[in-house]
Formats: sequence, structure tokens, C-alpha cells
Amino acid sequence: MKTHVIHSVLKAAVAGLAVASSVLSTAAGAADAVSTGVPQVLPASGQPSGDSWKSVATQTITAGGVSFAYRELGKQNGGTPVVFLVHLAAVLDNWDPRIVDGIAAKHHVIAFDNRGIGASSGSPSNSIEQMADDAITFIQAMGLKQVDLLGFSMGGMVAQEIVLKEPQLIRKLVLAGTGPAGGEGISTVAGVANYDLLRGLLTGQDPKQYLFFTRTPHGIDAGKAFLARLQERSAQRDTDISVSAYIAQLQALRAWGQKPPADLSVVKQAVLVVNGDADRMVPTPNTHDLARRLPNSSLIIYPDAGHGGIFQFHADFVSSALEFLGR
Repeated sequence: MKTHVIHSVLKAAVAGLAVASSVLSTAAGAADAVSTGVPQVLPASGQPSGDSWKSVATQTITAGGVSFAYRELGKQNGGTPVVFLVHLAAVLDNWDPRIVDGIAAKHHVIAFDNRGIGASSGSPSNSIEQMADDAITFIQAMGLKQVDLLGFSMGGMVAQEIVLKEPQLIRKLVLAGTGPAGGEGISTVAGVANYDLLRGLLTGQDPKQYLFFTRTPHGIDAGKAFLARLQERSAQRDTDISVSAYIAQLQALRAWGQKPPADLSVVKQAVLVVNGDADRMVPTPNTHDLARRLPNSSLIIYPDAGHGGIFQFHADFVSSALEFLGR
């Protein structure tokens, strides 16, 4: 297959994976125009505002030469903010509203697009380590002295790098659908992801139905419900991930999956480790391995659930995460 044909197929596949239906060019342009470290609301017509994930305004802050797009909820709750770190090929609109709103009911929640992703400016990183550095830059630019991290899938890998690089910055971690560096199958995520991207195209379904959920009746129903929730925000959605950013993330996952495991025994923070029992993207044995490597961990494995177990069991996950964060 010729190069331009492969690129076209991949572009169509990535468009299928992204939840957003159009490029938020006005927001991206506004993000590029910000030049100070003061948070600013994107000045787009009809910009949502409110206290729920489907209506909260998107803001930007510039640090390290990057304009980071972010949304925050529950600031009035005070306490240690919970920073969300998202998965492969995802932007802000890929977060489950039930999880964000559920955590934000009790905590200050912040989710952001890393460099070159969604409406954030700059060139996308092709290493998990650099993604962690950029996340640290964002957290510090927000003036946060200590945070909790909720990392899903690739975001959980970024979270591990953050706590190893800047342990004093982190109070607690929630790591879902993820595993340790060098873990089983992590370096070959591209094969699984691209197979299901194409399978989704051929069947007319969102690839996340295959990537995140089991093919049992419960898994299929949970996937449909999750995908419907992702569409609840109808105005001023985030920018789709680009093909180049998706490829950069696959390169990062491949390299991180091939590196020697880190010494996680140095992580003294409390960690909640979560997954489904049938994860195809980051095979579930990685979750057990991760929990064993972390000296102060708690483990939850959801039955008949895949990579998106926290979305399938969102009510239980939110309850468990709130209990864990509130200890």
C-alpha cells in the first residue's frame, strides 16, 4: 500500500476514534494567541460555562512556550486538586462526564490537553517522560504546590513518571487501565489500537466499543452508554487529535513499553490501582504487577470489563476513588 494511502486510512481511523466531530479552530487560535501565564477563558461565541463537565468553560494558560487548554470544576471544594491525565488519542472531551462530575462533587478537578494535543499549542511529544515534564510544567504554572493524579491508560504511565520525577508534588495517585514500564504488551499497543480502529471503520462503530469494552452483552451495552455520555457536551467541544500527535503517542508507548521497569518501591504515596479483568490494550496482568510493585497500593479489578472498566463501572469507581482520596 502506498504511503499516501496508508496516511489516508490512518487519518480516517483516528477521526473515527476521536469523539469530537469538528475541529475547534476558534479555540485553537485563541490558545495560540495567549502569551501570559494568567489563565484565560477562550473567547469563543457560545462558550459554555457552568459547574458540570458538559458546560464548564475551556481555559488556557501558557507556560514553557505552550498554551495549555484545560477545564476545571469544584474549585470551591478546596483541598488538594485532582489532575486528570488522559489516554492515547484522547482530548478533553474523551473524559466520562460521570467520572469528572462525580469526583468534582467533592474535590477540585483539573483536566488538560498536553502539548500539541487538542486545543493546546506546540509539537506533540513522542516520549512518556517528556509528557510528564510538560504535565509538571502545567501543574506548576497553575500555582499548585501539591496535587493528586488520576491517570487512565497512557495517562497512568505519565503519572508514574511524574511521581518519580517530582515526588513532593504528588499526594495520592489513582492509576487505571495501565501498567509499569516494560510491562506485557505495552510496546505493541499500536497493533491492538490500529486493528480496532480499522475494525470500527469497517463495522461503522466507534473503535472504543472494541478497545475499551468486552464483547459480552454487558460490555457492549456499557460501551454504548459510555459513548452516548461522551456526546453530552454539545457546544465548544475540543479539537480532534491530529494524525501526527497520534503517531507520536504510539512511538512514546512503544519506547516506554521497551524500557526496563522503574523501581516503584520508592513511591511512598498511597495508590489506587484499577482495571477490568479482560483488558486487551494494557493486558490486565500489568495491573496486578503494578499493584505489587507499589508498596502502598490498593487494587480493584472489575468483572466482565475491559480497558474501560472505570467507565463501565463508573458509579462504583467514583465512590471508591472518593473514599480513597478522602482518607
